[in-house]
Order: sequence, then structure tokens, then C-alpha cells
Amino acid sequence: MTPAIVGGIATVVVLLLAGVGWTVVRMRRIVKIETPEEAADAAQAQLRGFAVAGAVVGADGQGALAIADDGRVAAVKRIGKTLAVREVSWRTVRATREGILVETGDKALGAVMLAQVDVLDIRRLAPKSVRV
Repeated sequence: MTPAIVGGIATVVVLLLAGVGWTVVRMRRIVKIETPEEAADAAQAQLRGFAVAGAVVGADGQGALAIADDGRVAAVKRIGKTLAVREVSWRTVRATREGILVETGDKALGAVMLAQVDVLDIRRLAPKSVRV
């Protein structure tokens, strides 16, 4: 084999390895809930008659709450590329040191954590008729 052929093969191998590495990094990237509007849109689309009055997203973008103008509340969590939304009871929403935790009772959705969100954030969103 000539040096040109060896160099060509080495270049192809390096490019293939770089492509595989880039693909692995993209697959491991955590997809986040970017904005409260994104969570609100998902809640309105998936829950019948759910008119969102406000929404809040955790600091890590992994969980969100949407609150309807009639006092109903929905937990939002990204599962893959889609947002899963479940209406929950206010009793399942509680404050922890890490943020707001929502125990959905749904095996597929699991618990939803809103990192670095506190009770005051939730109270600001809740309609006056709802006691948080």
C-alpha cells in the first residue's frame, strides 16, 4: 500500500469516528421544557376545557405546572420529544427543599419536579378562589 492510500483510509476512519461521537452526544442531550408558554400550550391541547391562566417551569426544564383559570392544575413533563400532561389534584403539589414536587400517581409520568420553584411562585399563578 502506498502512503496516499494509508492516509486516505486513516482520514475516512477519523471522519467516521467523529460522526459517531457527534451522534452519541446529540442522543444524550437532555431536551428541556423551554418556556412556560410551551407547557401552557401542551396543557391546553391535551386537556379538554383547560384554559391556562399561568404556567411555571422548573429551573432544569424537566417539569412544569400549568394552572387553569378555573383552578385546575396540570403537571407537565417531557418524555422523549413530547410533553406529557396530566391533570392532578392540588393535594399532590407540595414544596420540598429542591422545589415543587407533584406526585401524579401515573406510572408512565411518575413524579414531576419543578427545580428551584417555590410556593410563592405557585401562589402567584393560582386563581384567588384556590387556596395554595
